[in-house]
Amino acid sequence: MVGTMDFTVTYHPSPDEVARALQQGLRRQLRLGYLAAPAALVLLGVVCVVVGSRGVAIGSFVAAVLFPFVLNLSIRRTARRQLAYLCVPTTLHVTGDGYECRTEQSTTTMRWSLFSQVVSAPEFWLLFVGKQCAGFLPRRAFDPEQQAELDRFIAARQVGAA
Repeated sequence: MVGTMDFTVTYHPSPDEVARALQQGLRRQLRLGYLAAPAALVLLGVVCVVVGSRGVAIGSFVAAVLFPFVLNLSIRRTARRQLAYLCVPTTLHVTGDGYECRTEQSTTTMRWSLFSQVVSAPEFWLLFVGKQCAGFLPRRAFDPEQQAELDRFIAARQVGAA
């Protein structure tokens, strides 16, 4: 669906904002891992209790509790490595065909048809190719009218894709 949407905004993403966007995208991308790994560790702990290996059981239970926190820290550490590249003044040109992201160092053009899913979150639009988070658009970069237009466009596109 190609609409008449056409606007340009400039913003400067903060390190915390980029980290939150990457964390939200990866959390959705790794949703099964967030659930399966702790569940497997709890199951291992139960089996170890049954066979009398209490030390391994306690370790498994502790690891099950700590896993989500460690994964979040790992995601934040990965995000920090990309901050110098991502936290620069950025201009977005959004149209019904796609969007262009320009900085002093790069220009990237993405067509909406590339994305299999666009998730509208409170702070961002998270862009997915398959199950992988490929990018984000920060809501704060757009005025309320532009946000509403993007939300309508994305909702119509996803209904048409279903």
